[in-house]
Formats: sequence, structure tokens, C-alpha cells
Amino acid sequence: MTDVLIRNARIVDGTSDRAADAVCLRIADGVVQEVGPDLSAGDARVIDASGRFVMPGLTDAHVHVNAADADLKANAALPDAVVMVRSINLMNAMLLRGFTTVRDLGGATGVLRAAAGYSPIPVPRLNISGKALSQTGGHCDQRGVFDESAMPRDNVPLGAMGIICDGIPAVQRAARAQIKGGADFIKIMANGGVSSPTDPIHFLQYSRAEIRAIVEEAENAGTYVAGHLYTDAAIARAVECGVHSLEHCNLITPETARRAAEAGCIACPTLITYDKLSNEGAAMGLPAASVAKVDDVRLAGMQSLAIMAEAGLPMAYGSDLLGGMQKHQSGEFELRGRVLPAQQVIASATVIAARLLRMEGKIGTLAPGAFGDVVIVDGNPLEDLSVLSGQGDRISTILKGGEVIKG
Repeated sequence: MTDVLIRNARIVDGTSDRAADAVCLRIADGVVQEVGPDLSAGDARVIDASGRFVMPGLTDAHVHVNAADADLKANAALPDAVVMVRSINLMNAMLLRGFTTVRDLGGATGVLRAAAGYSPIPVPRLNISGKALSQTGGHCDQRGVFDESAMPRDNVPLGAMGIICDGIPAVQRAARAQIKGGADFIKIMANGGVSSPTDPIHFLQYSRAEIRAIVEEAENAGTYVAGHLYTDAAIARAVECGVHSLEHCNLITPETARRAAEAGCIACPTLITYDKLSNEGAAMGLPAASVAKVDDVRLAGMQSLAIMAEAGLPMAYGSDLLGGMQKHQSGEFELRGRVLPAQQVIASATVIAARLLRMEGKIGTLAPGAFGDVVIVDGNPLEDLSVLSGQGDRISTILKGGEVIKG
């Protein structure tokens, strides 16, 4: 493994509203070893970051790496081998945008993660929920109104986002199965969704007893539950039942945001997906019924950021894009920047994401002991978030675990 010394590193990591004074970073054995002035290079490869800005590798805390097709029913019908290869390509593109860690919110399995470890092209570090848990007629039920075909409980296709399970014994078994299969946390569908055919946005999904049973299973395994949530009623109910990671939250009210903050929850808004679903969803294969639901949540998204910020509810970075829209992953930075200070937006993809993934000290920072994940940017993101947009065009250098991926 290559030893790397980065000189003249002005670090931007979301913990300050200004770039730090220039230091040297020494990375060896895949982790940051030293940070300080005038470190000796020795045999290390030297990278001079003069005139640029150095950041810890970015984290996208809401992706679907197996969703190469925006039509999720069609995606689930693809052969596993096809899904795997397409997932590798999607993940490589994420890494080249500077996302060295991604959290998959339904779809990626322990098998997919293990297979990605053999990829001939580099991919991000994967944090996964396994298959999301959904009730019959819920957000992972892609059957139409008149489709009564059985949904598989075991040997679920790799391209499927989730599994259907109803009742306390079934949800307990499903949660245990995801953890057994390598899931880092559990994802539940607790509200109606855009990309599913039979559940309007306002539908509350799973009973309180079922949600509490899933939360208990996660806690028994030392982890947490993430919930797909849009409406205020669904969010308030999830917080009451112990759900920790609140995905989307477009229709949250100030009171619920305060309760969530007091409960120690972390939100993960995903505004870019609604922007692109509205503009590009139909062309990318999203069914018409799903396109019609988009504005129910899209139009309230920007206000939700201000509400959560005012309540002190931490927000991690998420994109939640599907199919060909995944190229817009970095657009969330500029969208949030319309409402929030740049420092808060950057923190969402660094220190707050690290807290959500329970990887503090390992990702989202360049302190000694952290993974050697580094992006070097041509421009100061605290002054212009657009330097992080696009396909990594203004990211000149990327390291993941000390290995130079780009530059």
C-alpha cells in the first residue's frame, strides 16, 4: 500500500466556516498517521495541494447502488449478474464524484458488498441495510392493484429494493435475516412512496407494534432503524416508536422536528431526487402513476431544510437517485446551499454522515486514525458549493483508504 504525504493541505471538513491553515498529512497503511507542519516525506509519494482545498472523502448517506433502472419493478426482474455489473459501474461513478463512502437504503446485500470487494475497478466503502422491510401494499410492493402473485420472502432478487413482511413474527424474522446477511442497520418503509403503485404519500405503513418490534431487533443487534418518511404524522409516529434515521422528511413540522432532535434522531433529506424525478423521471422509465406523486413532496422540500435547521435536527447528505438520474448525485450540495450555510451543507456529507453511520473518527475527518479518504478540490467549497457538483470535474485528486483513485 502506497504511503502518501500531502503538503500545503488547507482542510475543509464542515467543522468550521473557514478553511484551516495549511498543514501536511501523512497517510500510510490506509489511514491518516500524522497531521502537522513540515512532516518528512521519507519514501512517501508527495502530493502538493497548493492553491487547492483538501477535504475528507464525502459520504452519501442515502443511495440505491442496485437501482440501475428507475422502474423498480423492471429492475427487480433483471438477472442478478446484470444487476451486479451495473451496480459496480454506478458505484465507480459515485467514487469519482468524491463519495468514498455510501450508505445503501435498501437493495444492496452482504453478497453484493462481498462481490464488490473483487471489483476490477474501484468502488466506495459500502454501508448497507440489506433489503428494506415493507408491508403488503407498501413502498416496496411493486405489484399493481390486481396483481395477486406471491412475493418471495427468501432468495429475493438482487435488483429488488426490499421484501414484504406483515405481522410481528414476520417482521422480526425479516429483520434478523437482514442482520444475519450482513446489514449494518435496518430500513423500513413507514409511509407511502413515489416509486410504488398502490400507496399514496399519506399512507402510514406498519403498525406501531410492528415498528417497535423491528426497532427492538435492531437494538438487540447493537444497531438502529432507518425509516422512509414524508408526512409529519408518519415522522412523529416513527420517532415515538424509536426510529433513529429519518429519511426524506419533506412534510415535517417545527414541533415534530424539535421532538426528533430531542430524541437524538438524524434526518437525511434527499431533495435532488424529487427535482430530477419531476424533470427526467418519465424519460428514465418511472411509471406515470409515480411521476404524478412527485410534486406532493417536491414542493415542500426546501422549507423542510429550514424547519429542521431551526429545530437543531442534524441532517446527513442524501441523494436517493434511481437509474440514469444517479449522475445528478452531487446536485444536492447546491440545492441545500440555497437554504443552508455552506458549512452546514459540507458537514452533512462529512461529520454528520459519520455520526449517522456510527463511523465517527473513521470517515468525515482527516484526524489521525481516520481512513485515508481524501478529495482535493480546485476551489473553496465554503465559498462555492458548485465545485463539488457534476461528475467530479473540479476534484483533481481522490484517495480511498490511502490508494490514489484519481490524480
